[in-house]
Amino acid sequence: MKLRTLLLGAAAATALAPVSAMAERGSDGQLNIIYWQAPSTLNPFLSGGTKEVESASMIIEPLVRFDQDGNMVPWLAADIPTLENGGVAEDLKSITWTLKEGIVWSDGTPLTAADAVFTWEYCTHPEGGCAQSSYFDGVSSVEAVDDLTIKVSFTEAKPFPYTAFVGSESPIIQAAQFADCLGAKAPECTEANFNPIGTGPFMVTEFKPNDVITLEMNPNFREADKPAFATVVFKGGGDAAAAARSVMETGEFDYAWNLQLDPMLLDEMQAKGLGTVVSAFATSVERIHVNQTNPDPSLGEGRATVDNPHPFLTDPAIGKAMSMAIDRELLVEIGYGAGGQPTCNVLPAPAVYASTANDGCLVQDIEGAKAVLEEAGWTDTDGDGIRDKDGVKLSVLYQTSTNAVRQDTQALVKQWWEEIGIETELRNIDASVFFGGDPGSPDTFQKFFADVEMYTNNFAGVDPEAYMANWRCSEIPGPDSQWQGSNIQRFCSEEYDALVDELSKTAGIDARAAIVKQMNDMLMESYSIIPLIWRGNPSAHANSLGGVMMNDWDSEIWNIKDWYRIDG
Repeated sequence: MKLRTLLLGAAAATALAPVSAMAERGSDGQLNIIYWQAPSTLNPFLSGGTKEVESASMIIEPLVRFDQDGNMVPWLAADIPTLENGGVAEDLKSITWTLKEGIVWSDGTPLTAADAVFTWEYCTHPEGGCAQSSYFDGVSSVEAVDDLTIKVSFTEAKPFPYTAFVGSESPIIQAAQFADCLGAKAPECTEANFNPIGTGPFMVTEFKPNDVITLEMNPNFREADKPAFATVVFKGGGDAAAAARSVMETGEFDYAWNLQLDPMLLDEMQAKGLGTVVSAFATSVERIHVNQTNPDPSLGEGRATVDNPHPFLTDPAIGKAMSMAIDRELLVEIGYGAGGQPTCNVLPAPAVYASTANDGCLVQDIEGAKAVLEEAGWTDTDGDGIRDKDGVKLSVLYQTSTNAVRQDTQALVKQWWEEIGIETELRNIDASVFFGGDPGSPDTFQKFFADVEMYTNNFAGVDPEAYMANWRCSEIPGPDSQWQGSNIQRFCSEEYDALVDELSKTAGIDARAAIVKQMNDMLMESYSIIPLIWRGNPSAHANSLGGVMMNDWDSEIWNIKDWYRIDG
């Protein structure tokens, strides 16, 4: 597919979600949602956690969202800029967006292009840390041409310009509310971070971090008959099993997210007749990150920073052996069923971008893993069953969030790793803390105060440019960025950074795909990430809840404005 065809085709892929059967705004009472991982902030720029991004998506919005099929849908924007309509410059060095007329914030003040300019300044401030900064890679300026016109300019030609302000991870925040929250002050702005003023269908009435959010309909929302629900209770905490039961057995909640459970258990619950399991595959991968820095607490402020490389996990032979020892098919069987597939890539989709170079990991090879470690000089010199080299023992702390499926995975992986001579200590952390953005907590996944850690991540939209930029050297979290950043395992390669730059100015799907596969393979060959499962994203909704359109390309609750209560 030629670049021009890609950009012209964007205009055609703007089908809106179907209109719901609602009568008037707020007529359907209260909507109860449970995310058993409780949000710690409602500012997605201060957390890379899905729970923060998705809960905030009810309140603050981007110019464009991606629908359930991965198509771009104008949201705050009047249309999708293309070469054909003149919104994308012929030299591909700028894109110009037009806001829909008449949109106001929930406080009644107008949304203007100046808010987009401020959002860019906020996320790219040199003294701050922004969890979503990769969406602004290559952006040289954001200008307010007039109140409704936003011009985003790029340092180089940008063949895929739909990154900044596109998708749930790159929304627009209100300049007036966040004016005093730039740079290092960003995490200190509790009122703004917990109660953002938005353009979305709901607004916050109370936020209790790591617990519950109460919201009410936005009286200034741009669609007069939406949302159907007057209030929302967004409950966090507990576990996936309890969340599933609350929808499909007790009927206490209308929607439950991320039901990472034994598939047979979900089938049993669904048979009760109160709720329905819905699932979507996009780019979610359950993976193990292999820390390239030393998490030893004796290092003080230098702990888990690039100044202190890991004493042994920088040797790719160890990560390779760890990967070879894992039986991914068994992990799918016990924890995912039809909701998972084994994968050897951190980027499994869309299909055009999926590499086949790493498929050897699909077959467990314990003896081969032992041979790899032997060849690299890691042997058991004192007969205690733990391999060592130059006085260093292969002993790792393996952490993840508290979740039954993840703990089952941990137990199996520990068994396999110890079989090849790697001592493994297991740790699980409450998901609300692990995926929180508190720079003062030692237990967040960004801090990574362990040797290896496991979780799932994905990206919004269908083009992986911003996602693959997550592993730039500059994206490594640290004290200087309030521990924000997407390069969690601290991988750093000048060659990889150069490919990020090359991708940003390469035209044509085939050429872009070749670069993306090369980047994926480079990450895989570093063994700083060990992919496990390409995950479908199972959730459940009450049979009395209409309008749900399961989506793994954007926020799962992307079209909550269209949800309604089914009578009867």
